[in-house]
Amino acid sequence: MNKAILEGTDFKLPGCQAVYHGKVRDVYDFGDRLMLVASDRYSAFDRILALVPHKGELLTATSRWWFEQTASIVPNHIIGYPDPNVAYGRKYTVVPIEMVVRGYITGVTNTSLWHTYSAGQRDYGTFTLPDGLKKNDKLPEPVLTPTTKFEAHDRNLTPAEAVAEGLLSEETWQTMSRIALELFAFGQKTAEAKGLLLVDTKYEFGLDSEGKIVLIDEIHTQDSSRYWFGETYQARIAAGEEPENYDKEYLRLWFKERFDPYAEASAAPAVPEAVIAELERRYRYVYETLSGQAYTPADDADVLQRIEANLLTALKENA
Repeated sequence: MNKAILEGTDFKLPGCQAVYHGKVRDVYDFGDRLMLVASDRYSAFDRILALVPHKGELLTATSRWWFEQTASIVPNHIIGYPDPNVAYGRKYTVVPIEMVVRGYITGVTNTSLWHTYSAGQRDYGTFTLPDGLKKNDKLPEPVLTPTTKFEAHDRNLTPAEAVAEGLLSEETWQTMSRIALELFAFGQKTAEAKGLLLVDTKYEFGLDSEGKIVLIDEIHTQDSSRYWFGETYQARIAAGEEPENYDKEYLRLWFKERFDPYAEASAAPAVPEAVIAELERRYRYVYETLSGQAYTPADDADVLQRIEANLLTALKENA
């Protein structure tokens, strides 16, 4: 495994105007286009905590499959996939909020619906939750809980607050919310038919030059969405157990049980290889179950050299 991609890429690409090194992806900006390089980095609680083999490839492949399934619902930014770790897309004006859609009440982070609900909140601006819900219960219907984007830490906000703060117009909110709920309904139905429960997710949108909405970033990946194993959900809930997580929550819960992730001085424990291998297996299971295709890892001999060569070829072909 080439661990250089854990630390970040440093490709010298012609026409590149800026590079953004995120927690999980490195984004190369060409003005009107973007190259999104997915790494194997695992991030949770605003920290990079581990390296999961083939994670970048699996996220890219899963997102690609979902983009293809949902193109009739909303246009997306994708131009192509020059490498198993890379999505090549058009650049749009980003709407600076994340559209978080939740079908169940769950989570362990400070912005999770279960965290705010268990602290006493019931009124969320556009919906009100009843008393008596337990963690991991299915909600009466999916709900939207938008958060800010581009801030140091995600911040929950209501649609009215988002409009009042000038983050988007009322018209854009109405259109985005309709599309987000339609995408989520399609995602839940599609996943359930394959034995998976799509628990929650987030969508990011951009605006083209005419103000039309485009789906950007990624969709329904194991990093941006929670997936539970449908067959055992009811039995585990009845037994007071956590559902079987087939997403990044599996490792997030492992960390949460062993250290305080929000204490800055608290050092994260090293993750056993068996735990990492199990997370990789679950990411792989989601992709293969949804797509019906077997996953074959790309050549790992020199990941960075392979990615850079493929990016250069794509830039030449799309010059």
